[in-house]
Order: sequence, then C-alpha cells, then structure tokens
Amino acid sequence: MEPINVAERLGRWSAGRGALYALLAARLRQLIDDGELPAGTPLPPDRVLANTLAVGRSTVVAAYDLLQSEGRIVRRQGSGTRVAGNPLARPAETTSAPVFLDLLEPRPDVIPLACAAPDTPPAELTECYARILPELAATTSDIGYYPTGHPRLRHAIAEYYRNRCVPTTFEQILVTTGGQQALSLLARCFLQPGDRVLMESPSSPPALEAFRAEAAVVEGLSPGLAGFAAAAREHRPALAYVIPTFQNPTGSVLPPLARRRLAENAATQGVPLIEDEVLAELGFPGFSTPPPLAAHSDAVLTVGSLSKTVWGGLRIGWVRAAAPIIARLARIRAVHDLGGDVPAQLAAAELVPRLAAVCARLAPERKARHDHLRAELARLLPDWTVPEVAGGQTLWVRLPYGDGTSFAQAALRHGVAILPGSGLDSTGGSADHIRVHFLHPAETLTEAARRLTEAWRTYRPPAQVVPSPPALAI
Repeated sequence: MEPINVAERLGRWSAGRGALYALLAARLRQLIDDGELPAGTPLPPDRVLANTLAVGRSTVVAAYDLLQSEGRIVRRQGSGTRVAGNPLARPAETTSAPVFLDLLEPRPDVIPLACAAPDTPPAELTECYARILPELAATTSDIGYYPTGHPRLRHAIAEYYRNRCVPTTFEQILVTTGGQQALSLLARCFLQPGDRVLMESPSSPPALEAFRAEAAVVEGLSPGLAGFAAAAREHRPALAYVIPTFQNPTGSVLPPLARRRLAENAATQGVPLIEDEVLAELGFPGFSTPPPLAAHSDAVLTVGSLSKTVWGGLRIGWVRAAAPIIARLARIRAVHDLGGDVPAQLAAAELVPRLAAVCARLAPERKARHDHLRAELARLLPDWTVPEVAGGQTLWVRLPYGDGTSFAQAALRHGVAILPGSGLDSTGGSADHIRVHFLHPAETLTEAARRLTEAWRTYRPPAQVVPSPPALAI
C-alpha cells in the first residue's frame, strides 16, 4: 500500500481562528483520532511540511510539540516523527483530493472557488417537478427500484443523443446518481489493479480519483490525448478518458477532425474510450459544440450529467454505451445502489428535452461572470496569466512564481479555497497553476479577487528543501 500523503490530508486546516500552530495541531489530532493517520504513520520532517504548507518551520515544530505532549505522536532523533502506538492493519484509504475536501469540510467564512457547479436551481427545474406531481401521486404497484434508471428518463436521454446525430436506443442508457457515480462504475467495470489508463494531464480530479480507487496506473498525455495511438501501443491501456469540450481544467475544445481521429484510433486499438460530456452544453453565446466522439465510433463510452449544467443538487447522470456494457454496469451498481431518486428522474425526463434551451438562457450570465473575474484578476494581479475560455465553468491560471500547492494554503488563510494544479496532473506537472471557478455572483467574485490579492501580497514561495548529506563514517 502506498505511503499516506499527510500534507494532502490536512485539507482546510488553516481556515479558522487562532494561532497557526494550534490549527495545524487540531487538524492532525482529528486525523489521528479518526484513524486517517493510523499508528506508526510517518509524519513529514519539520522543514518539509513547513515548505509544503507555506508556513514557518516554528509553526510545525510547535504543532508537533503539542501533539507529542498529548501522547499522540512520537519524535525520535534519527527515526523522525510518527503517530504513536503500535502499527496495525491500515484502514481502507479515503480520498484526500482537495476538490472533495472542499465539500466535506465547508466553512461559511471561506469563498469556495474549488468545486464548480450551479448553486441555484433554475425556474425550469421547479416547473418540471410541478409537472410530475400528478404522475407521482397516481403511482401504484411500483417499489421504485430501477438500477438501470427510470424508463422515462432513459428514453429521454436516448432521444437527446439521437437529436445530436448519435443513434441511441433505450438499452444503451444507464442513469446514475451524478456523473461521478458514472465514472466510478466504469472504472470498476473495466479496471483491475495495475491496469493502465490514458488520461489528459491536467484533467478532472474526480476522474483521476475514480481510476486511482481501482489501483490503476494513470499515464498522462496532453489535452485531447495527443499521441494516443503511440501511447496505446506502448502501454496497452485498459481504458482511456478524455474531456473533448471545455476540457477541465484548461477549457480547451477538441476540433471536429481531431475528435474523429481519436475515436477511430480508440476503435482500431481496441481501447474503450470514456468521453466526458458533463460540460458540453456550457458554451457561451455564439459557441457551437462539435458532435460527440460517440458519433464516430462504438468504442466510445459517453458520460453526461445535469449537475454541472442545471444544478449541483440535481444528482442525475448517465452512461451511454453498448447494451451489453450497460447491463454489466447495472449489475455492478445494484450491489451498492438499487437505483436513484425516482421523483428526480421523472423531473429530469421532463427537463432533458429542454436542456439546450435552459443552457442557452443561462449562458449570457455565465459569460458575464467569466469576464468579470478575468477583469478583476487582470486589474489586481496583472502578472498572473488568466486565459479566456469559450465556455465551461473554470479558469486555468498560471502563477508567475511559486507553486499552486503552497499558494492554495496562503489563499485559504485569507478566506478563499482554490485548487492547486499539481492535484489535477497525473504526471506531477502543472505545479505553477491553480484552478478557480467563476460561477459566483459578481460581488462575490470581486471579494474573492480581493482576498486572492491580499494572499499574493503576503505569499512567499517555499524554499527548496535540500536533503542533508549522509554522515561520514569515522
């Protein structure tokens, strides 16, 4: 089992009141008491952890001293710092990805720019719920368990793809509890420990976590899976994953010819290719989304969701694939989840035919918020590189110096949660990037930009830690 990355598990440790050493000690204490850091777990050396968290070494030393006085950790010269107690079997790993910690550990005084999703249900969704109430009231002789999804919604999603020139039948649709469950099911279906996955670097943190949860080895390629054919021959992957429209986090869009070539190469190489379309309907006014990859090959497995396009609380996603794959996915899902919320699925069945119109209505406001945040960052932080995008929800920002991981800690201490780029890149690159979303109202984005500016003014990049040379034998 891989060593625990203690720094990643700290999450929002500094987003609170009090001395930094006390906040750090409190978070480590919680992780130890909850079993996230089991007995015997090695903790990073003082200087290493201080550099990672962009704090002074004295902060880490004071936190460690406090925990040692409580008997929670043991510090010994020459053997480092460890969690106290005898090492036992380690509990199952849980996620430490910042994008999930942003949801697991919310704080009202922190502006969340990490996890992006609409925060207000549109009027159309309310109307759809009202429309299905008579049907729900008249329901009898139906226990409501649909592991493959409610038939009405499956038919609606199939029609949605047919209208986009992708021939699709009812049997080719599996409804899931959001796009994340769709990715997790596909990972469980296709991957064994040690299998390789071809994935863009950087890319979606939830997808990366889903593949890592199955102990897969991720091989990173440039956005658009450039060099796919050669990489497929070299690595013999069990799966590939791409976000062709408003790529997360870069916002890039794969051109139509490149889509066709990628889909055909996947079919030729016999590699199942996941096409993540959860952001595909989020173009700004005037943008025309190219056809899905699934229009070019049956080797493509398409994932969609209403949580990014309509409302984060509408946990409706789906997989479009060959009918035998859908049947297998449904059997995997049935063990963990007998089916999603039926009223939500009925409302979604009413909403899917109107999805393009809903997204088009909301697009001007999203574009205005995108423009506003870019303008504020350009005014306050002119040395940051903030490329514009043609849609989606996020900006991929390059810092002029330092690294996103340590700056994210500084930003958090100033009341803003952002995603460091290294956590989105399986190759270990993108360290000089951060990802922020622009979905908040203008006044919130203005305040977020102000806080980021204050954080940047006080930010000092961590010094590179040089290992001490080994002692000479005498």
